[in-house]
Amino acid sequence: MKVVLLVLYFAVLIGIGLYCRKHATDVDGFVLGGRNVGPWLTAFAYGTSYFSAVVFVGYAGQFGWKYGIAATWAGIGNALIGSLMAWFILGRRTRVMTRHLDTATMPQFFEKRFGSKSLKIGAAIIIFIFMIPYTASLYNGLSRLFGMAFSIDYSVCILLMAVLTAVYVIAGGYMATAINDFIQGVVMLAGISAVIYAVLESKGGFMAALDGLARVTDENYSTPGIFASFFGTDPLNLLFVVILTSLGTWGLPQMVQKFYAIKNEQAIQKGTVISTLFAFVVAGGCYFLGGFGRLFSDQIDIKANGFDSVVPTMLSGLSDGMIALVVILVLSASMSTLSSLVIVSASTLALDLIKGNFAKDMSDAKQVFLIRILIVVFIAISAVLALVQYKSSVNFIAQLMGISWGAMAGAFLAPFMYSLYSKKVTTSACWTCFIFASVLMSANMLIRPAFPAIMQSPINSGAIAMLAGLIIVPIVSAFTPSPDKKLVDDAFKCYDEKIMVPLSTSLNSEK
Repeated sequence: MKVVLLVLYFAVLIGIGLYCRKHATDVDGFVLGGRNVGPWLTAFAYGTSYFSAVVFVGYAGQFGWKYGIAATWAGIGNALIGSLMAWFILGRRTRVMTRHLDTATMPQFFEKRFGSKSLKIGAAIIIFIFMIPYTASLYNGLSRLFGMAFSIDYSVCILLMAVLTAVYVIAGGYMATAINDFIQGVVMLAGISAVIYAVLESKGGFMAALDGLARVTDENYSTPGIFASFFGTDPLNLLFVVILTSLGTWGLPQMVQKFYAIKNEQAIQKGTVISTLFAFVVAGGCYFLGGFGRLFSDQIDIKANGFDSVVPTMLSGLSDGMIALVVILVLSASMSTLSSLVIVSASTLALDLIKGNFAKDMSDAKQVFLIRILIVVFIAISAVLALVQYKSSVNFIAQLMGISWGAMAGAFLAPFMYSLYSKKVTTSACWTCFIFASVLMSANMLIRPAFPAIMQSPINSGAIAMLAGLIIVPIVSAFTPSPDKKLVDDAFKCYDEKIMVPLSTSLNSEK
């Protein structure tokens, strides 16, 4: 049954990729789906790019074990801050300005918004460097579940996931990814709900499981029932987790780029609601499930196998049918995120570094061909890195994701958001933010023991990089030369364009 379901699932993904070839004939179609993607596809593409095996296996296991049921706050934060507020604050303005500036990637946005080619190159390099570790981290959690369900070697899992993702992304581009994301999102919604029910039932139901969790003791904590408490064992570090995993989406290229492709105003309004509800169920469900991990402590050896073994152990006792659903659930989450990452990485390298610098004149067809080649390159590099990482000392998925998210969101969040709203943001402020976040996260990776205790965690450092950027950009902008007024006014005039709307959208004054 497990094999049959997987084969059917793979056939559907590849079929959609081949069907969507007609939408991927030029750069705009391949990278953004022709900027004509509706609310359901956009919202599910946003959600499935957001949540992967990194969340389901890595974060849910690690933070559920550390903080107990309070880890659910991370899922709530993902829904309210990472989805609802992100769509509300960034969605419309991103769609309007990026179309006006005719930009398909975040580095292109910085170039045209500030008239700075060097900003484009700097942003592209940051994405190129820090996207790959995140991409590699997607394979780890998936491999553990495949190993549990099928006893398949880790290298085979990587090869399978890499080849399948490459086939449908190369064939159909963004539209194939968006349609597959919708299907994968439906699987994720149904799967996480069924898995939570099955796991809790195995412990006597929700109330019995919660009672059991309240009785769990740990020599490091003297408070009774702390793993079933409202804020868990360490509210401050839990807050950093919420900030990194929620606010981070505001500055991640693969997330923000979803707003570029939105079809119209109604799609933004519907997408906001759909995306938020999706995050509540999927992210909230993942962290909620992970919060019960200590009920399985008799089967888990954290010192030997790490936090990434928590969720697979929780699921190992389920029926064959449920395990098949779990594998497809995590495979869906991981492949949707991987496809989003490689499209962003390949398009950034092709359009922002190679085109104009190494190849002056490139037709649309040549650009699409180059992006397809680079998709293969990125998937291959990430797969090799995943194998190397698996055999090295970096065993926790959360570490790789924390470094990547911290660097990219720390570098881009504040410059991008402020640039949509303020005419005062300067090129120097953007550079300061880029350099600060990149250096901070690189140092955290290379010389972690030298950091203060609270910043030794990549997650905490990443959250601090994001928050610091919100302060750095306005301060540096206040003390550096003002941007070119004509350039800025041209960028912002798109917001003043008059359009006709129905009374149901906006009331006018009646005479």
